[in-house]
Amino acid sequence: MTGNPRALLPLLLLLPVLLTGCGADKEAGTAGTTAGLDAAAEGWGVEPELVYVTDVPGYTVFQASVGSYQDDMFAAAYRSDKGATRFGLFVDRNALTAENCSEQPLGEVEAERVTCERDGDAWYRTAGESHEYAVPRDGVVVRVIGDVDKVDRAVLREAAEAVHRPDDAELTALLPAGADTDARFSLTS
Repeated sequence: MTGNPRALLPLLLLLPVLLTGCGADKEAGTAGTTAGLDAAAEGWGVEPELVYVTDVPGYTVFQASVGSYQDDMFAAAYRSDKGATRFGLFVDRNALTAENCSEQPLGEVEAERVTCERDGDAWYRTAGESHEYAVPRDGVVVRVIGDVDKVDRAVLREAAEAVHRPDDAELTALLPAGADTDARFSLTS
């Protein structure tokens, strides 16, 4: 693996399945209770500020995929309810600007030229067989990434438009069964 925060993409695409602040405004989503989010983030080994989710009809988060990736980012895989189509959600603190957009590798596709296109508040990026929407949000960049041949650009765009901080129900959905009763994952503390 490389030091690239989106290096999980090939693993995401090759495996059938892969391994979430308070006071947020309505547009950014309602964040789960601070204690619950902090406890879940600690359990995953990530900073609470990195925990985001998305909502795309027909896609569900794969709980075993949720957690830390490369020690400095949050990752979660979403899979289609109808088959093997999936995309990854990654959150990191790397800045993405017009000046550095095409210089940052997309996943592990380091040998391919990265193209960047501004699309509303997000960047649509492509390289080789991969594409992503990267959404700068509150000091982090939320990336939704998938295989060009398997995940429609429209699906990635919808996922990017829907990224938000998780509420308590969404946070619970990210946790393995029974984790919400574990004291370290208490959502009501």
